[in-house]
Amino acid sequence: MLCHIPAARRGPLVWLIPSLWTLALGLWGLSRQHSVWRDEAATWQVAGRSAGEIVDMLGNVDAVHGLYYLLMHGLFELFGASTTTLRLPSVLAVAAAAACVAVIGRRLAGFWAGLGGGLALGLLPAVQFYLQEGRPYALVAAGAGLSTLLLVSLLSAPPGPGPRRRAWPRWTAYAVTVLVCALLNWLSLLVLPAHAATLWWVRAGRGVWLRWAAYGACAVAGALPLVLFSRSQSDQVSWIPPLTWHMMIGPAILLALGGVCALADRPRAGRLSATAVGLPLLAVPQLGLIGISLVQPLFLDRYVLFSMVGLALLIGAGLGAAVRAARPLSPRGAGLLVPGAIGVSVLALLPVELGKRAPASRVDDVLAVAGEVARLGRPGDAVLFVPAARRDTALVSPGAFAGLADVALERSPVASATLKGEEADPARIREALLRQSRVLLVTDAAKVAKPSGAARDAAKAAVLKERFTVVEDRQVRGRRVTVYERR
Repeated sequence: MLCHIPAARRGPLVWLIPSLWTLALGLWGLSRQHSVWRDEAATWQVAGRSAGEIVDMLGNVDAVHGLYYLLMHGLFELFGASTTTLRLPSVLAVAAAAACVAVIGRRLAGFWAGLGGGLALGLLPAVQFYLQEGRPYALVAAGAGLSTLLLVSLLSAPPGPGPRRRAWPRWTAYAVTVLVCALLNWLSLLVLPAHAATLWWVRAGRGVWLRWAAYGACAVAGALPLVLFSRSQSDQVSWIPPLTWHMMIGPAILLALGGVCALADRPRAGRLSATAVGLPLLAVPQLGLIGISLVQPLFLDRYVLFSMVGLALLIGAGLGAAVRAARPLSPRGAGLLVPGAIGVSVLALLPVELGKRAPASRVDDVLAVAGEVARLGRPGDAVLFVPAARRDTALVSPGAFAGLADVALERSPVASATLKGEEADPARIREALLRQSRVLLVTDAAKVAKPSGAARDAAKAAVLKERFTVVEDRQVRGRRVTVYERR
């Protein structure tokens, strides 16, 4: 057992065990029954374009994810397009974040705190969701873990001119890590005020403050062009609802849990501790996003997923404190406390773990509906998408749409440098439909469908209602295929 291993030999285990544990959690059910939902479909179809086509698209849409798309393009080129290639980077990133939590926890609160925090990260429900998600948020969490580890190592360094001279490579790595995270999602810059709160808590010296400010400013300056340019594409997030009280229930629960763990750690002002690092990393991004959302609605938990690194660190500190309290009473029992707590958590969260790995955990499945189209479609049939964004099904599974005519499309997504292409005007769509005898409509399932105010979509619906009859209607995993025949 771990408690019988000499302390000198525990060093690699404290990060290796959480990394392998998180990797196993991520590989479990990675394909989600061979399903891909709409957000991941955006990654899939953009990554399949050439680097030049991706750059052209970023001038019109999704500039905020540009670096991630280029990274995934390289991986798709090397390993081919698959759900494994799509999601494995996120799995590896969370495994790396778990290793960072473990190393930080061990340094600040002991072996059991590090091990408990590293093991806990992959079990958090929010992390479970994005652990197997083909989007950049897990990569940002890994970067936040690394930048926090670098900051802790700098704050732990002994004073003196020698250590100060040797610190500049770590400060440079810190700035580069923060910059890369910002290029993946610029809201990750909220890690900087979180780290500033840690510096204030530990009463860092003037020299440390100046270096942190200088290197942090370099990271912000590097990301500023992207921040400013992406603001011109802010209509992409116009669908996010305004902040309401019920939306803050989740952050309140997380902060309460973090606060309880922090009390168990018994933090003291002026001392570098797990609480001094973890509590700001949890609280500041959550509260910062709430503050930003009061100006412009942006409150989505995935934008501050990296704050879960702070929560895991606090949970680890709480477990470490419990082990220390139990050791005088039962040394053997104290060594079983962390494995036992993790085991109980796995069982308690098993419904959540199974749910996150099921297709029903996402709004829809673009691959399932593509299979229905392949089964129902006949060569020469027309196909329509309502809204136009549902064209992602055809972009991810073009083989299922072979022989079908996309009669509303005027310029393809690649030709128009957009995500969903450019459709013809309503009159031309109507003329094209009136020449068809059979049409397949791909749209959202009734339970998730939202009214479309687009004139093109209204024209499609009007012609289908006036001149066509429904002969088959199938709903599968959040999407719907309806077959119409000319009266």
